[in-house]
Amino acid sequence: MDNNRRFVLKTLASSSMALAGLSACTNNALTDILVTDAAPVDDWLQAQIIRDSIIVPKFPEKEFNIEAFGAINDGKFDCTSAINDAIQACHQAGGGKVIIPEGKFFTGAIHLLSNVNLHLADKAILSFSTDPNHYLPAVFTRWEGVEMMGYSPLIYSYKQKNIAITGNGTLEGNADNNTWWPWKGPHKEAHWQLIAGEDQKPARTQLIQDAEDNVPVQDRKYSEGAFLRPPFIQPYLCENVLVEGITIKNSPFWLLNPVLCKHVRVTGVTFLSHGPNSDGFDPESCDHVYIDNCLFDTGDDCIAIKSGRNADGRRLATPCENIVIENCHMKEGHGGVVIGSEISGGVNNVFVQNCTMDSPYLERAIRIKTNSIRGGLIEHIRVRNIDVGTVKNAIVVNFYYEKGDIGKFDPTVRDIKIEKLHCKNVLDKALYLRGFERAPMYDIHLIDCKFDAVAKPSIVEHVKNFTLTAVFINGKEISNNT
Repeated sequence: MDNNRRFVLKTLASSSMALAGLSACTNNALTDILVTDAAPVDDWLQAQIIRDSIIVPKFPEKEFNIEAFGAINDGKFDCTSAINDAIQACHQAGGGKVIIPEGKFFTGAIHLLSNVNLHLADKAILSFSTDPNHYLPAVFTRWEGVEMMGYSPLIYSYKQKNIAITGNGTLEGNADNNTWWPWKGPHKEAHWQLIAGEDQKPARTQLIQDAEDNVPVQDRKYSEGAFLRPPFIQPYLCENVLVEGITIKNSPFWLLNPVLCKHVRVTGVTFLSHGPNSDGFDPESCDHVYIDNCLFDTGDDCIAIKSGRNADGRRLATPCENIVIENCHMKEGHGGVVIGSEISGGVNNVFVQNCTMDSPYLERAIRIKTNSIRGGLIEHIRVRNIDVGTVKNAIVVNFYYEKGDIGKFDPTVRDIKIEKLHCKNVLDKALYLRGFERAPMYDIHLIDCKFDAVAKPSIVEHVKNFTLTAVFINGKEISNNT
């Protein structure tokens, strides 16, 4: 179903429905559709318009070398004050580059300010402390889609405009099986040490309950003693964000997590981290995002598009929208391009093209994950020209993620088109599509797709208007009745 078409909705799951267009956010089930005869908008022209309209920040030619502010290149001296002083001076001077020169510089939390480009020279390493005290005082942050006061992200920016992290250097988070990652606690995939009394589960459970109880965010205090790991980079409520060229390694938690940002550009970045919840790029409730030519080798989802969790996501009601992903390579991870699971604010207008994926440890290529607790309106997703080597499951849309069907916020998933996706070695299933009988997914279209060396039959449950055109599994063309 094309994005410019109008829906006439009947028999809704609840009493109200936003009719302001396809970017509106709702959890109501669509049970009847009437479409106008308006001419369709070309999907990939729409993607081009999004790319061209993103504002990429530009900076004055002034430079502020952190060594001039007292930073020492020995990997041991605490350069936190020197780096943040350089950022402050650059900001006050109207902007420019804060230079991290060649060498290894040890630091705690870095807070970016407007009109500052944090630039890592060739062979520059920012090596971050693993002491949680270096990420205090607590800041206003979002953790797994819920707002709280928590440890500062390693690099953080709040309500700033025109910010960047660029260069060919490395951000080293130093998280490993003995630091940060043990806070995940017991898990079936655990390769980290378990430390008595250091487990995120109690605080995570309480934080989610706080959101359900509408506890004010300033009273949700989850830094010291909570064991909720900070993300590596989190611009929050920022505009015009650029991340270019750098390598991000060994993060405590998610690697790059812009939240409620407008105009985000990510290009040529290498994401390397194999800890728990080591998502690579997680745009959350953002508008106008363009990511290209990036490499992902991660312990969780490579790219995961999000919009807030449960009550908090519905309270803010801000979708993640107008997103273009292209020319990226995904290696190990739970999913290549993923939507969810913190999805309560909805997602729309996502365009993915010309990407490659390949690893026996890549669990899914294209994935949407939600449930009747998360809900969310997910629509107008376009995917084409994806070349996958080895993957466990190729295309997954699952309404039973995690806790499954125990809530009252049915997801709405509709208008998905996947073209020219070729998987050479599918270790499990080509398709795993599970909607609800009372709230099926709609308008799922696969065109010119091939799935080879598929080990098990697909599962397709409760999908309306599901079409297959030139789709082959193990060399055999399949139809909806196959």
